[in-house]
Amino acid sequence: MTADETFAVGSCMELNLGDEIEATYRGVLVHRGRVTDLAPDHCLFWILDDLRGGRRLLDLAELEVTRIQGITEDPVTNEAA
Repeated sequence: MTADETFAVGSCMELNLGDEIEATYRGVLVHRGRVTDLAPDHCLFWILDDLRGGRRLLDLAELEVTRIQGITEDPVTNEAA
């Protein structure tokens, strides 16, 4: 298996429901989780935060957000695709 790849997110239009993201503030990781809802007209989106627990509303204007491209697994065989 290889390491996850990350992609900088410049707008909510680049996000999809289910994307895994990390959000940093001044270089410090503050949120990590899966996108659950989008409000692209306002550059806002919600995640289920693995670091802090619960659902969080994030603002792209306040945070540096990266989308994490991980290795996907086949749900039947549980092997990397």
